Amino acid sequence: MDLNTLWFIAIAIFFTIYFVLEGFDFGVGMSLPFLGGKNATEADARRGAAVESIGPLWDGNEVWLIVAGGSIFAAFPEWYATLFSGFYLPLLLILVALIVRGVSLEWRHKVDTLAWRRRCDAGIVFGSVLPALLWGVAMTNIVGGVAFSSFAHVSAATEGFISLLNPRGLLGGIAFVLIFFLHGLFFLGLKCADPVRQRARDIARAGLAPLAVLVGAIYLVWMQLSLGKGWTWIALVAVVLALAVALFALWKNNDALAFYGTAAALIGVGVLLFGSLFPALLPATNEIAGLDIYNAAASPYTLKIMSWASLFLAPCVLVGQGWSYWQFRKRVTVSH
Repeated sequence: MDLNTLWFIAIAIFFTIYFVLEGFDFGVGMSLPFLGGKNATEADARRGAAVESIGPLWDGNEVWLIVAGGSIFAAFPEWYATLFSGFYLPLLLILVALIVRGVSLEWRHKVDTLAWRRRCDAGIVFGSVLPALLWGVAMTNIVGGVAFSSFAHVSAATEGFISLLNPRGLLGGIAFVLIFFLHGLFFLGLKCADPVRQRARDIARAGLAPLAVLVGAIYLVWMQLSLGKGWTWIALVAVVLALAVALFALWKNNDALAFYGTAAALIGVGVLLFGSLFPALLPATNEIAGLDIYNAAASPYTLKIMSWASLFLAPCVLVGQGWSYWQFRKRVTVSH
């Protein structure tokens, strides 16, 4: 295996880790309007418990996006340049949404009024739904190929963005939103005590879980039939089995198994999408020749230096984040 292939796999792993970890952060954010309560005070307490469940974790989870983006910049600079120009508007919207969510999470308890926390909760919801939707749209179009010549001038940027909202791209966005929402509910079941835990189960059972599985299955079958490779059928079957296990665990009140089921499903989605893309980075279209892991790569010396640096730094990141998860492993209660 050459370094070009190795770094493609590394970037695929970084993005997959990001979707698994940040996915439940997004899902918890999406759940806030649905957690309920007998009155406004109780509903606020439940939302506060949900926010506390991801409070020590969300910023560490976002680090994987920085790692993935930095790796693209260093290993495949032409891919980075093309993505960040061609996908300028959706990436800008993702960045704005993540800033709004981060500020809302950090400032939620700065002012002790119900109205202030409601505004912050609205910012968390916005900063959870929009990035999830746009990541699904972006990943679908990256794998399918984009004619970036339509982005050649500023006035075409909006038209280029609208072109990304094609039926397959929109289905990908909706599928990402639903599976992240379900993943977040399972995390609440794993991390929070009753009544938040039971409410999260009820939301999933009320129809979200079957809907997420149905939409996700349609999306992945479409991607596999139109863009997949022979071996990526294995990833598709693995995703279906993982979601089946998650549904079984949901009805058996096994929160840990349900959460690990959706986590495994997201790993399978990452394998299917990046496996379908390889060895291309941006598939060729009628208007562009396309980029692959060789014509968009940095010099061999750069890839070699990056590999040695990652060999020493990656374990530090993993140990640090693992310690954080261990320290904050206990369940969060409404009273807390």
